[in-house]
Order: sequence, then C-alpha cells, then structure tokens
Amino acid sequence: MNEMLWFVMLLINFGAILFAYKMWGKAGLYIWVPIATILANIQVLKTIHLFGMTATLGNIIYATSFLVTDILSENYGKKEAKRAVKIGFFAVISMTVLMNLAIYFVPSAEDFGNESIKTIFGFMPRIMIASLSAYWISQHHDVWAYEFWRNKFPAKKFIWIRNNASTMISQLIDSAVFTVIAFWGSFKFSVLMQILISTYVIKWIVAAADTPFVYIAKNWKDKDKIKDEILNSEVLEKSL
Repeated sequence: MNEMLWFVMLLINFGAILFAYKMWGKAGLYIWVPIATILANIQVLKTIHLFGMTATLGNIIYATSFLVTDILSENYGKKEAKRAVKIGFFAVISMTVLMNLAIYFVPSAEDFGNESIKTIFGFMPRIMIASLSAYWISQHHDVWAYEFWRNKFPAKKFIWIRNNASTMISQLIDSAVFTVIAFWGSFKFSVLMQILISTYVIKWIVAAADTPFVYIAKNWKDKDKIKDEILNSEVLEKSL
C-alpha cells in the first residue's frame, strides 16, 4: 500500500510542477519551492516502512525542490536558481516562527486541535535547524554542480548528466546533514542509519525519475511555449 501511494505521490508532484511551469512560467517554479519546503518539513515527522526500509515521509516533495532548481538553472541560469533557494529558506523560517507562536495562544474550551499542533510544530525548531542547514548546503551545491557539469557537457542531449550528477550528490549531502541534526538522540543508531540510507535511496530514485521532466521543461522553453510575463503597474491597471 505504501509503495503504491509513493508512486502516486511521485506522479502528482512532478505533474504539479509541470502544470505550474506551464501556467505561470518561472513564477510557477518559484511558487512550488515554498510549497515543497513547508510540506516536506511537516511530512518528515511521519516515519513509514517503504520498500522494506524505515523511511521518513516527505522525501518526494522535498526532492522535487532540486528538480525546480535544475529547471531554473537549465532555462534561466544560476542566478534564478539561487533565488529559488532563498525563497525556500525564507518559507521554512516564516512557517516555523509563526506556527511556534501559535502554540502559545491559550486555546478555548471547545478547541480540539491544539495538542495536535503542539505535537507537530513543537518539534519544528529542531527540524527547522536540520532542514535549513541541509537545504542551504545541498541546494547551493546543486546549483553550483549543475553549472559545473553544464560547462563540461553543454549539449542539450547531456541534460541527464548534469541533472543527475548534480542532484544525486546534493541529495547525499542533504540526507546526511538533515538526518544527523534532526534525529540524533531520538532514534537508536541502527534506526538512524536506516533512515539515512533509505532517505538517500528514495531521493536518488526521485532524482533519476525527474530527468525526463527537465527535458520537457527545456523543450517547452525552447519552443516558446512558456510565457514569463512580469506584471507591471500598467498591465495591472488594464486587467482591473
């Protein structure tokens, strides 16, 4: 059941990214980054069994943030990919601060969600530190590595090399940094290693599976099927 749901979630994530890119261009990719980082930091609190391994949920949607930065690097350059990284960083900090403030509000007698919120978001500061550390280091490596491999293999047919060579190493860095900071002391060492290995294996699969979608996004851009329109005040006035 978990494996089937995992594949369904994988397709939904990739489909949502392409839909957002097709509908809103570069802005659609920027929109996806905070969605992915926020949801991943919530889903990661759920531990599941997947493909015979102990893993944390959230690996798919978090891994898709690397797909987004790779599409941005390929179609718009390193500067735009770095901008997406900063947006994700800001989203996680904002969510953590606001939700932890929400915990301190005194609930009414009719409240039924406060304890659940405390359970999820009370653990969030540690998750945030782990997530931000892993995200910042791995995403910057991914952007740098993508540019590095694009300089080595600039042809369009070699997108698969620069996509996988950058993402798969970045995913290893991300998994190691996040798992150690987030779960050290919370699980036995053996479980911690299972989570680390399974997390990386799952992210590796996602990285390999997302390659065709980078090609699709590149083809759309080359064929001028993506309209990256910036709404200025004049355009806004005409639309009102």
